Amino acid sequence: MLRGGDAADLDAWLATARESELASLAEGIGRDLAAVRAAITEPWSTSPVEGEINRIKTVKRQMSGRASHALLRVRVLAA
Repeated sequence: MLRGGDAADLDAWLATARESELASLAEGIGRDLAAVRAAITEPWSTSPVEGEINRIKTVKRQMSGRASHALLRVRVLAA
């Protein structure tokens, strides 16, 4: 479903998942079904942005309490 970009089987999968150990996951997906369908069918993704945010947070954690804000800024821009 996810790699093929076809959300046609999503309802059947949710019905099956609600009867298994994945019931909690299926319930959560069911609460925001429109967003899940869009995530499967739309061609765009926020993955590049999320990767940049993760990279910046990692540098920030490494620098926490070690140096000034100016050095942190230089490290983030250089990384």
